[in-house]
Amino acid sequence: MAEGSSPVIGIIGGTGLQAIEGMERVERRTVDTPFGRPSDALVCGELEGARVVFLSRHGPGHRISPSRLNFRANIFAMKVLGGERLISVSSVGSLQEEIRPGMIVVPDQFFDRTAGRPSSFFDDGIVAHVSFADPTCPVLSDALCRAASSLGLPVRRGGTYLCMEGPQFSTRAESRVYRQWGMDVIGMTNLQEAKLAREAEICFATLALVTDYDCWRESEPEVTIGTVQEVMRRNLANAISVIRTAVPALRGPRACPCARALEAAIVTDPAVIAPATRSILAPLLHKYFPEEMP
Repeated sequence: MAEGSSPVIGIIGGTGLQAIEGMERVERRTVDTPFGRPSDALVCGELEGARVVFLSRHGPGHRISPSRLNFRANIFAMKVLGGERLISVSSVGSLQEEIRPGMIVVPDQFFDRTAGRPSSFFDDGIVAHVSFADPTCPVLSDALCRAASSLGLPVRRGGTYLCMEGPQFSTRAESRVYRQWGMDVIGMTNLQEAKLAREAEICFATLALVTDYDCWRESEPEVTIGTVQEVMRRNLANAISVIRTAVPALRGPRACPCARALEAAIVTDPAVIAPATRSILAPLLHKYFPEEMP
């Protein structure tokens, strides 16, 4: 990928999205992180004049289950390659009547129903408490919504993404309860990505592609991967169009709080942070402890 002063925009592709058509000057980069290997090699290049890095979330041929994804390695690799903004493409089920299959939702909240997934870089020798009340970047989210609207696509700005464990889909009882809680869409991956992106000071937004009504709507057939994939194929073409339309507007410097998420979040005394920990987290910490980094 050509070096330059313009920021890097990361894209994580979910089910079915293995590449971004139209990327130029493409280079595949294998990144080893202190947290292990990412899902796949990262594809660096240019898209509509912007520097981008693409990662297939589930790996080649969709071989990694949502509960087995190495979220920390995926986001750390994006940071190492200069990612400042991250668009996470995800297929979701709808928990509300008005959110129809084929729609795009850009959620602004998450609700966690996962169990035991690592979701922080700061769990060994250093503690940081980042603000997560508003887990997505409003600037990036607005850019995605404007792009979808300009293309005439049905898009909803805002809503809550419930992140469940998987890999099974919901029971009807679970789906009905989630509706009563006021959840809007349901998926299996984006919450951990959002948390880690915030710790890495990367702007984050979800491009949620609605494939089905989960299983609460009994007039609809129950969710199967076959019905999901049929709608998903149509959704993915729309997602690529939205991304290609949005990225030219994201080439400038950031003015949102995401870029300073760690500024007042690190509570550990720098004097007691072990050299090994400093080395592991150098891409995240260098801005704040430059004279102390290895």
